[in-house]
Amino acid sequence: MSAFLAGLNDAQRRAVDHHTGPLLVVAGAGSGKTRALTHRIAHLIGHHGVDPAHLLAVTFTNKAAREMKERLEVLLAQKLAQSQFGQPWSTLPAVEQRQLRSRIYREVIKDLWIGTFHALFARLLRFDIDKFKDPEGLTWTRQFSIYDENDAQSLVKEIVTKELQLDPKRFEPKKVRWAISNAKNQGWMPEQLEADAGGGQRGRLMADTYRRYRRALAANNALDFDDLLLLPVQLLRQNEQIRNYWHRRFRHVLVDEYQDTNRTQYDLIKLLVTDGRDPDTYDDWEGRSVFVVGDADQSIYSFRAADFTILMGFQDDFGDGAPDLATKTMVKLEENYRSTATILEAANALIAHNSERIDKVLRPTRGEGELISLTRCDDEIAEAEAVVHRMRMLEAAHPELRWGDMAVLYRTNAQSRAMEEALVRWGIPYIVVGGLRFYDRREIKDVLAYLKLLVNPADTVSLLRVLNVPKRGIGKTTIERLTDASNQLGVPLWEVVSDAEAVRSLGGRSAKGLLQFCELINDLQRRSQEAPPSELVQRVMEQSGYVAELIADGTDEAEDRRRNLNELVNAALQYQEENEEGSLEDFLASAALASDADSKDTEQDRVTLMTLHASKGLEFPVVFLVGLEQGLFPSYRSLEDP
Repeated sequence: MSAFLAGLNDAQRRAVDHHTGPLLVVAGAGSGKTRALTHRIAHLIGHHGVDPAHLLAVTFTNKAAREMKERLEVLLAQKLAQSQFGQPWSTLPAVEQRQLRSRIYREVIKDLWIGTFHALFARLLRFDIDKFKDPEGLTWTRQFSIYDENDAQSLVKEIVTKELQLDPKRFEPKKVRWAISNAKNQGWMPEQLEADAGGGQRGRLMADTYRRYRRALAANNALDFDDLLLLPVQLLRQNEQIRNYWHRRFRHVLVDEYQDTNRTQYDLIKLLVTDGRDPDTYDDWEGRSVFVVGDADQSIYSFRAADFTILMGFQDDFGDGAPDLATKTMVKLEENYRSTATILEAANALIAHNSERIDKVLRPTRGEGELISLTRCDDEIAEAEAVVHRMRMLEAAHPELRWGDMAVLYRTNAQSRAMEEALVRWGIPYIVVGGLRFYDRREIKDVLAYLKLLVNPADTVSLLRVLNVPKRGIGKTTIERLTDASNQLGVPLWEVVSDAEAVRSLGGRSAKGLLQFCELINDLQRRSQEAPPSELVQRVMEQSGYVAELIADGTDEAEDRRRNLNELVNAALQYQEENEEGSLEDFLASAALASDADSKDTEQDRVTLMTLHASKGLEFPVVFLVGLEQGLFPSYRSLEDP
């Protein structure tokens, strides 16, 4: 028996040992799905001899991708230890363990494509975006920037308020941005958005804004998050040669959290797996497979266009369509290793009321456990006090429990206020997950904007962000003159700014500041060819005068911002350790795609407050669910659509 099948239960073993063809793994909460996924990849490589470069594995978060790579590294190194030294991994000296892991990384891990949909298909576009035929003739190069939501909203706001000169109260940029994002997720062009908006003046303005937004992105050689999925779908549909290449490249496709995929993501998987053919008639499974893991009962992202019916339709799309007991293309993982029997019994009873689901019953592997306690309170203030009182009792009665072992989950962020006030009153440390992300902090975005310019000088949004940051005497009037010249000439702003003769004609402090800025960017660009990301981050911070300005400020806020910048250096160092051949371009993509789930810090000794959506994939010994009120939790929308 393969070493990678040892220690698995029967259902996990069937899933891992499934060699070719389609397979849906219905994995209940806590049923060991991550174990099944990693063991399957290891089994394909270590037992069947599959080339790691032929595997594509999609995870829900970047953090999950990192953890999967680490587990695979250890699994494969353990097998190598047995074959090379004839002894168990645990008995090897630490030095030899590190050497084996390093070898596995070089020979296997670095060739694997493991990541989120956005990360993987951004990587694909780095190869082929120059071959994309845009309906409006727009073009991008492989050095494109990735704009986060703040960048995208800034661009839309600029178009609405300055280009179209519309009243932002009547034509809200944030709502317009949402409409454009929704259109992209549907695969619509501006004309289709206009039709969906009901035509008329508002529909025409929506379409015009969308059209201008697309042109602005292309002018900046930038893509937003939606483009990272939409453009690959369009590219794979329109270019048979490229589609066939990636179809032949990825012979084994694995997708985690399949219930949370949307239609665009489903189209990407379908195009890669079947090379554009109908999945229900596709039968060329020799040496290839599609392996998806999910559970319709855990679908919680419909507000982000996730569609659990994609999972429900897998058997008809790819599988044999047979009933549950007779099918060969579905395996259910029903043994739960996380929760007590009491908790599972309650969960099974509640979820049984869902109308559209694949029937399964989670079986406990642990004891009965304590009873679930339900506390009725008059209002949210009394509820918060009751929760804190219970926390203090537990902490006093169980010395092994830390504040960091406890979490409070609620339906909406607004519910955290009463809990925060109660925790403050009792001096209990806490953290609210869902606050300002690390990569959204001003100082982090400033330094990243400098770095983006080194890779993509056409990125005008990044250029405008740091042209006078820190202050170098370049005033608003000068920037407007430069921008006007850029628009009139039809060239990126950088071409105007870096024209030394034209800049000198401006005279005064502005000219001096612009010349110094261009000298800095040119110097950093030269160094970026050889220097690792961490060194470039450090150089930007120091050579730009950014850190010096924070030191001169001397306030607590400035010191916090300096600490955040040091953490950015650490992030770059960590990226280099995990990606030995990673370039500055790759690091910037990683930073742009970092999600809330990747930056959660659950190691500190603080009570965690978060929404249920934010808690996905996390575990805590003690959990409080608050606000279980009809219409709130569950919400009215859930009650209307069971």
